[in-house]
Parts: sequence; structure tokens; C-alpha cells
Amino acid sequence: MAKNDKFVFFFGDGRADGQEHQKELLGGKGANLHGMTRLGLPVPPGFTITTDVCTHFYKNKQTYPKGLEAQVKAALAKVEKAMGRKFGSSKNPLLVSVRSGARASMPGMMDTILNLGLNDETVQGLIAESKDPRFSYDSYRRFVMMYSDVVLDVHVSHFETVLEARKHAKGVELDTQLSAEDLQELVREFKQIVRDNGKEFPEDPWEQLWGAVGAVFGSWMSPRAITYRKLNEIPEEWGTAVNVQSMVFGNMGDDCATGVAFTRDPSTGQRMFFGEFLINAQGEDVVAGTRTPQPINTASRQSGAEELPTLEQEMPKPYAALVKVYQKLEKHYRDMQDIEFTIERGKLFMLQTRNGKRTAQAALKIACDMVREKLITKPEAIMRVKPEQLDQLLHPMLDPKAKKNILAKGLPASPGAAAGQAVFDPDTAEKWVKELGRKVILVRLETSPEDIHGMSVAEGILTARGGMTSHAAVVARGMGKCCVSGCSAIRVSYENKEFSVGQTRVKEGDFITLDGGTGEVILGQVPTIAPTLNKDFQELMTWVDEIRQIKVRTNADTPNDSKVAREFGAEGIGLCRTEHMFFEADRIDAVREMILADTLEGRERALAKIMPMQKGDFKGIFREMKGLPVTIRLLDPPLHEFIPHKDEELHELARKIGVPYERLKRKAETLHEFNPMLGHRGCRLGISYPEIYKTQVRAIMEAVCELTRDEGFKIVPEIMIPLVGDWRELKFVGDYCVEEVEKIIARFKAENKAFKVEYLIGTMIELPRAALTAGEIAKYGEFFSFGTNDLTQTTYGLSRDDSGMFLKDYLDAKIYERDPFASLDQPGVGRLMKIAIEEGRVVRPDLKVGICGEHGGDPSSVVFCHGAGLDYVSCSPYRVPIARLAAAQAAIENPRKMAKKAGGKAKAKAKPAKKAAKKVVKKAGKKRR
Repeated sequence: MAKNDKFVFFFGDGRADGQEHQKELLGGKGANLHGMTRLGLPVPPGFTITTDVCTHFYKNKQTYPKGLEAQVKAALAKVEKAMGRKFGSSKNPLLVSVRSGARASMPGMMDTILNLGLNDETVQGLIAESKDPRFSYDSYRRFVMMYSDVVLDVHVSHFETVLEARKHAKGVELDTQLSAEDLQELVREFKQIVRDNGKEFPEDPWEQLWGAVGAVFGSWMSPRAITYRKLNEIPEEWGTAVNVQSMVFGNMGDDCATGVAFTRDPSTGQRMFFGEFLINAQGEDVVAGTRTPQPINTASRQSGAEELPTLEQEMPKPYAALVKVYQKLEKHYRDMQDIEFTIERGKLFMLQTRNGKRTAQAALKIACDMVREKLITKPEAIMRVKPEQLDQLLHPMLDPKAKKNILAKGLPASPGAAAGQAVFDPDTAEKWVKELGRKVILVRLETSPEDIHGMSVAEGILTARGGMTSHAAVVARGMGKCCVSGCSAIRVSYENKEFSVGQTRVKEGDFITLDGGTGEVILGQVPTIAPTLNKDFQELMTWVDEIRQIKVRTNADTPNDSKVAREFGAEGIGLCRTEHMFFEADRIDAVREMILADTLEGRERALAKIMPMQKGDFKGIFREMKGLPVTIRLLDPPLHEFIPHKDEELHELARKIGVPYERLKRKAETLHEFNPMLGHRGCRLGISYPEIYKTQVRAIMEAVCELTRDEGFKIVPEIMIPLVGDWRELKFVGDYCVEEVEKIIARFKAENKAFKVEYLIGTMIELPRAALTAGEIAKYGEFFSFGTNDLTQTTYGLSRDDSGMFLKDYLDAKIYERDPFASLDQPGVGRLMKIAIEEGRVVRPDLKVGICGEHGGDPSSVVFCHGAGLDYVSCSPYRVPIARLAAAQAAIENPRKMAKKAGGKAKAKAKPAKKAAKKVVKKAGKKRR
């Protein structure tokens, strides 16, 4: 048999065909089952059907490759031998579970079936062996319910209604209180429900098995799995494996249990064994949240569960065995593990281990602690934290001093603070957020995988049932969402779209606040405060800065933004948008006066009013940056953006500035453009109205020179000319900017001959033509900054403001893999960037190159920028730590040689624009004297 024709890998009895590193082939769950078996842990025997079969399944009209059936039968025979049971036997039946297992963990997103192999004959064999009819029929009714829902597409709600009616008729609350006769009757009723839905429940165990395998492969393309993959950027082509494993039973009696545990606290990262279990239950009971589970030990107790006995107390021997297993697993995998276990008649069995989902706070702590414990290295610690996770730590938290109307308290399942309008179903959540722009809190009795689309858009999640390891808790932690679970004090009514706590009713649309750190549910919206970053964050970021090879700046237009960015580790400003300063209330009228002026003198009078204000802004920013580089973009947007458009607004402005309405209206019409993005903006304004850019340059350089003279600063401003598409534009504008700069420096030098200030003149590369002619442009520009927002627009021919209406269609049709405005288009826009860098550095080897579009804070785009040889990325202040971490991870995975930049030896000399300008200034000075 050829290697790639092996579709089934057996594990059991201490040996395994597969290995733990084979996640691409065996999936994450399968690879770890093989790994645990090789470690000698108590893993029930089974086999894995590879992801290659899933690929074949979808490429060949949902059929299986030749030879798969024979391999499955051979592997099942090995399982029968290991277990001493026979699949389909009425005397000694082998029952199996069928579970999915993708390469990346997708908790709850795909289908699972337990107790497969039961029918009216094999259940008698199970009764004879277990001597427990109640357990046997409980397993049978669970199987019929689960199989019918997953394979036969008969919704689980049909069965739940009948189950609840049976409990009500018997006057009991829990499933465990139903008798064997009740459960036997439920099996009969469940099968009738299947018939009523036009299906027949299969009695043949082999038919059951192939139906389950097909359903698991089918669930790879279920809406919830597709949504989860999109959220977590998991490629569709990876596919899933299928794991068929002999059943062990946690529902056989009071000496049986099932549970989920984490080798460290997944919410806080504390080094403590943490988990939950249920006696006389099966695995889905714990994660589904239908019963509130018990803590495995004292450390796992949550508020309100003080009286519940722990696994350590109830079953000390299996608990002691579990402790040894978790310690062995964490040491072996060198990461926090999420484990599932079953105890059957006092004996421990391991069903799964995987790297556990964790919050950002936990990820930081675990990574730093494991370095201190010498389990992992600093680079490994850096790779353990996802850049996106840091986003969770950088947003506001609830103000502890604020007044709070606390309605109830649940379990603090996932930390953070969230406020929004209560909604009670995932479809409403999605509609309110995406169509109405509202913030919502999704309130559910308990969540299920079908809720994923609502969970992903909600600010936070509140459930009445479930524990710290429930579906809601695990998925919320993975998403970085605030979650309060198991809040038993609330009574949820889907019918009335409300929940109540005592006499208080919260209806759909009412605002509530969740505190994921305490579990509090609060009426109304609670004020927030800035986050505090702990020592683990600071320590990890110190390691990050030691490793990364690309600098991280910020996009900031005010001293306050600059201060925030510096606190987050920004190494300068990569984009200061001067037009944002024009919109301030104390200067917008002067800007409008300048626009309305019909003569140069009139414009200069208005600009003279603006100039000292801009100089003050620049001083504030330079002070905050304390000598770090600051790139200042000269005015970019078209002038019509500063003039109102509605008639009533024009009338009001006319009265305010004493200009006739008709004149104002006429000017607004004159400035109107059909396509302003490609109109009279950027350097085109600087060519039509040089006085605008000259005024801005004076404000910049006077601020620099005064701070240098009066406060001892050493500042190297980078003056950036936007929207250049031709070298002549840059030369024209650059020449008069340099001349203006040199005049100001000469004035200060006249006071002190030793006075010296350096500066750079450069441009934004945001048009494809600029990228393609970068060799010419680099002769006149000392730095490039890629404005990838506009470069993406002009490369694709897409409007960033309008494309949102149809981009989703492109993503759904898989025409685009990602939104090109969110993540850099590397084959297209990225190729233009590489051309510009290469050609620019041929002409000017020391050319400084950065990026200042929104992509500067996108982790995958930062990785590209590292590989392309950029000197820095620039992003919004709150994205700075994310970019720093992404840059370090890029350096670890693909270290670059720092000594030599792309481009090689210069083939042409850059024009000595500054020297020429200095000569012009000197000559002018001689003539004046």
C-alpha cells in the first residue's frame, strides 16, 4: 500500500500508527490521541480517518476513496481485539464514539455522536453486561437523540420537548431521576418522531457508523463551522479528520463521572489545576451547560458553588490519577492543556488533550510563567501570544468608582467589560449589529454551536446555565469576548424576549452591562476607565523589543494621541494628518475664510491666523515624542470637505462669517467634484496653492527651531508630500518647501552660528504610478511612506467607503480571501510596494521606508512589511503593542539580515535639492545685503 493510500490510523494498547506532530493528516484531536497513547496514558482504543479522506469527500461528490471501507473494518477489528468486545454483537457489544478533529481546535463547531452501535438487540447485551437497565436505556435514548439530530437532520428540539414532558409527567427535574422504563419508552417515542419526519432510524451498526462518519465530514461545511473558520482564519482546504473510539461510560452509576479540566486557569493564567465534572453523566452534559457541574477541586470553586462536593472529595483515587496525567501532559506538550476525561467504575480514561483556549490575560501570564519555570524560551513565549489577543487588554474596563445596579451574579467565564442592548437570539444579534449598528449582549439559557454567528458580533454573552467549561465560556474566551455563564438567578423567556430577576424585568433592547471578571450582571450602562497593563505585559513586550527588527510608530494628530502611543511603546509618529487640526472649532472659520478668498493676499491673511495655532499643535506633539521621528503629512483632502453642503448649514455659516449666502453657495458648487478621491487634493493643492503648504512648513519648522533653541530638543521632522504620482510634482513642491525651510533655519542661525537642525522631505506612495516610477521619485524624496489605504483603492479601483455594500459577496464567493482594506493584498498591492522599495533603494540606498495605512496595525501585514524590508510600520495608538508583537514574531520566524537593505548599490545620484536650495537662499541673502 502506497503511503498516501493509508487513510486509517489505529491507536490502542500502548501503540499507535500515528504521531502527535501529524496534525495536518490526523487533525489536532487525532494526533494527540495517538500521542497520549504513545505516552502510555489510559486512552480507549480507536482509529483516525485522515483529513485526506475529507478532501476526497468534497472533491468527489461526497464519496469515499477506494480502499477506505476495508481499512476501517481492519482497524475496527483491532479495536474489538483490544476491548474484548464485538461491534454489533447482542451479547458483548462494542460501542463507539464518532468525533471530528480539525487541525486547528474548533470547540463545539462540528458534530459528535456517542454510544454508536446500539439497537434493540445490542442494548440487551449492554444490560446483561452492566446489569443496569437504566444506564443502558439512558445511553440508548442519548444515541437516538444525537444520531437523529446530527445524521438524520431531525432537530433536537423535537426530542427535548418529549423529554421535558416525560419529566413533568413523572414530577422530576433531572434526567437522572427517570427510571429505566421511562427511558425505554423515550427510545420508542424518539424513533416515532424520526418516522413522523419521513425518516427511519437505522438498526444496522455498520449503517450507523458510515452515516456518522459522513455527517462529521459534512459538518465541516456547516454554517457554524464556516463562520468559526472565517472568524479564526482557518483555511477551508484543511478539512477535518474523524476519530472513532471505543466508548467508556461516565453515566453507568455513582462511581462514574465525566469532566473537562485545564492544567492552568484559562481565564487568569494562574498555575492551578482547574476544571469541572458531573457524576453519572456523559461528556456533552458538561460542555452543553444543561446541568451545572461540580468543581474538580477546591481551587476550581466559584462563588455560589461552595457547598458542591469536589471530584477530589468524591473520588480521591481517580482524582490523584488525573493529577499525575495533567502534570505529565503539560510537561510533555509544554503548554496549558485542555483535557477531557471519563471515569468508569472508578477507573480514569483520557478522551482528549489540546492546547487550551485562553484569554489574553491568561496567555500573557502562562507564557511569562513558563519562561520562569524554564519550560519554554523567550521566543517561544512570544509565539504563544496572538497579536490580536492584546487588543483585549488595551480597551477600557468598568470604573470601580461608578455606581452599579447589580441584578445578579454568575460565573466569571471570560474577563472584560461589555455593555449593550439585551437580545435573546443570535439572528437578532447579527441583524442589530450589522444592519442597525447597535451594540448587543446576547442572552441565552445556554449557548450551542448554532449561536456562533450571534456570539461573534455581540459585545458579551450571558447564560443562565453552564459552568466555566461550558460551550459559552470556551468559545467566548477564544474570541476574547466578555462572558458571564451559569447565572441561575435570571429567568430567561425566549417567547417574551426578556429575562427577569425577582421583580425586575429586562426586555429586548434594554441596556445591561457585564463584568466578566466578577460575574456581575448590571442594569444599564456603566462608565469605563483606561486599562492598566500588568507586569506580565511589560515583561513580554521587553522581550518583543529585544527581538523585533522593524520599528513601530503611530498615527497621531494630537498631543494626547501621541502621549497614549508613547505609553504603548511607539517609536515616533509615522503619520500626523495636519488637516485634522483644521477642523478644530477655534480655527475652522479661518480655514473657510482662506478657501473663500479670491486672491493670494486674501488666502495669506487667513493662513496667517491658522499658522500660530498649527505651530502650537506641532510643539505639543514634538514635546510628547521627545526627539523621536515625526512624519507630518501636508494638507491632503480636497477643500470642499471644509465647507458645509446642506443649505441650512450654508445659511448659518454665511451669517457667522459675514459672507453672502449666494457667494458661499457658488463657492461650494465650484469646489464640487464628481470623484473627489482622485480630484483636487494632496500635492495638487500644493501646486495650485503653494501658500498653503508654505504656511504649514513654516509652522512645522518654527516649532522645531524654537524647541531646539529654547528647550534643548533634538528633532528631525519628516515633511511628507501626499498623492505624488509624478517626480515633477515632488520636485516642484519639494523645491519650494526646502527653500522655505532653509529661510527659517537661516533666521535662527543668524542668532547663533552653531545652531543646527536636520530635516527630511519625502512622499507618500499611494498611487500605482508612484510605485512603478519610484526610481525617479526617489531622486527627490528622502523617504517613502506607503499610504496603503489609497494605494489599495487605486490598485483595485475600489472605493473604500462604498465597497462595503458588495465586498461581502466577493468574500462569500471566495473571489477575495480577505477584505483588502483590512489585510494587505500581498500579491497585488504588496508587489507594487516591493517594486517601489527595490527601485527607490537602487537610486537612494539609505531610503527610509515605512507604511502608514491601517494595514500598519494588521498582524499579517506587519509580517509582510518585515519581509519586504520596511524600516517601520505605523498604526493607531491602541494597535502599537499588536504591531510590536507581530513584528517580533516575524523576526523569529524569518530573521532578516540587518546590515544590507534591499536595493544594493546606487546607480544614480539623488538630486542635491537641499544644497541647491541653500545656494538660492545664500544668494538671496547677499543680494539683500
